[in-house]
Amino acid sequence: MEKNKSIGCIVSECKYHAQEQNYCTLDQIQVVKHEGHAESKQCTDCGSFELGRQ
Repeated sequence: MEKNKSIGCIVSECKYHAQEQNYCTLDQIQVVKHEGHAESKQCTDCGSFELGRQ
């Protein structure tokens, strides 16, 4: 898959990480929250994460 220059990512364990560079290969990602009301970035995550092959 080709990298998406609009989505930077340093999570190399993700199935969608562009292994050569710190980008995502998805066209878009889903950002999710852990709380009913997110007040900081620690309350959010990439909901598109899938564990890649180890």
